[in-house]
Amino acid sequence: MGFAKMRVPLIYAPSEEMNIEQARFNMIEQQIRPWNVLDKDVLDMLLVVKRENYFPEEQKSMAFFDTELPLPGGHKAMFPRVEARVMQEVLVKKQESVLLLGAASGYLAALLAHAGRHVTVLEADAGLKALAEKNLAADGVRNVTLLNVNGLTAEQSGRFDVIVVAGGLNQLPEQLQKQLNVGGRLLAFVGELPMMRALLITRVSDTAFTSKEVFDTVLPLLPGATPASKFSF
Repeated sequence: MGFAKMRVPLIYAPSEEMNIEQARFNMIEQQIRPWNVLDKDVLDMLLVVKRENYFPEEQKSMAFFDTELPLPGGHKAMFPRVEARVMQEVLVKKQESVLLLGAASGYLAALLAHAGRHVTVLEADAGLKALAEKNLAADGVRNVTLLNVNGLTAEQSGRFDVIVVAGGLNQLPEQLQKQLNVGGRLLAFVGELPMMRALLITRVSDTAFTSKEVFDTVLPLLPGATPASKFSF
């Protein structure tokens, strides 16, 4: 009497790539969409520009967490949901030039570069500038120029269609608004703890600007930001 051979189902261990893509999907669906980031171009961009490429090996698995990952020199990366919301608010177009104050790991610069024509990054910390430069080069991003200068104290460096200030400010310097082209947008985080407001400034003519508050969050102050005045009685 013969016995039929039993078919043993093959068990495949999920690959690291599959795990990363699942983590990316979860980040978008569980963190970013609930934060009112619904623009298809922005969501598609998050699939293409790989956030894990901008963090060291030991942090790659955490690149999709709802947290501010530590960077050298005591700095922190933005929350992924804040980066995505920034991209949705400024809506960079392919022909537009961008000024970014604050390099962090280089990821926000990569997103802006993917959407626009060219990005100029001003970073006061030489270590962060070098880190972002290294990450962008390794990721094949070529339309970004990084300068080791403080964007809040440096002389004006031309006009831009989009300006993003990737750090907190107690007050918005007028010089930044003057660097916008007509039709340009400036996004900055203004206020004090425990809450800051993301302001979207649009230059509607040579002399006129509009401003609206688009969301609330908290970011560390950008180097060179003027501390708020304190009065004691």
